[in-house]
Amino acid sequence: MSNANNHNLDVDQLRTFLAIAELGNFTRAGELVNKTQSTVSMQMRRLEERLGLILFRRNGRNSELTEEGQRFVDYARRLVQMNDEAFSAFGIEKSSGRLRIGLPDDYADRLLPQMLAAFARLNPTIEVNVVCSNSLVVAKAVQGHELDFGVVTSSSDTPDHGELIRREKLHWVTSVQHDAHQDPILRLAVGEETCFWRIDAIDALEKRGRKFSVSYVSASAAAISGAVQAGLAVAVLPESAVRPGMRILEPSEGFPDLPDCHISLLRSTMADGRVHETLRNHIIAAIGNVPQVMAAE
Repeated sequence: MSNANNHNLDVDQLRTFLAIAELGNFTRAGELVNKTQSTVSMQMRRLEERLGLILFRRNGRNSELTEEGQRFVDYARRLVQMNDEAFSAFGIEKSSGRLRIGLPDDYADRLLPQMLAAFARLNPTIEVNVVCSNSLVVAKAVQGHELDFGVVTSSSDTPDHGELIRREKLHWVTSVQHDAHQDPILRLAVGEETCFWRIDAIDALEKRGRKFSVSYVSASAAAISGAVQAGLAVAVLPESAVRPGMRILEPSEGFPDLPDCHISLLRSTMADGRVHETLRNHIIAAIGNVPQVMAAE
């Protein structure tokens, strides 16, 4: 007689499978679900044995879904969702609720879609509220427990006290179709007075003795980018915020090196639950995946 257990799927293995499907990498998926790479590999080996299917194929350091793996994704998502809904409906485990995250809009368009989609698929009963604002506002909101997490940026010369998760180069950028960078008085598109990038840019220009004017001020990354792409001004942006239609200006063109940009994660002392740790892992994985998103664009 066949063993009925052979027809049962492990929900924990399914969560790990979905994390790999989202990130394409066993190591990053392990960080997302709080498991070592060896545990992730063992789980996937057992899942493949249980199904009698090959779910992944290796592509260098990454893992791609096979045709069978792609077909299985939808089933895995539905099973995980039904599992979580059942626990939530009967109060067996408080897996439902609301989480709050804040971040500057410089990173929202590249960070949020991937992060929120991956988190929602693995945690379908959790609502995530997002606030886009500058780093100082976000930091104060986390400190006041108005937000559970905050993604903030700072200059390497003015480090914050969060969990440092990425460093990026700050660049002077201009339009590929215009020559605003050649104006005798350099027009700048910058953030508000408390913006670290603005402070670094002005300090560097003053040390170089370059004449400039602050022509466009906005807390919106889209507005700053629009001014640059239209040839109205030059801006200072981190590597991941450089968009098509922009060109990075080099020191040989008279634009001095700038301090690195730090991207850090702040966490409220009240955000100490298992689901908070899960969201933290998703945020870190998404920020670490920004270079792949840029390459795809």
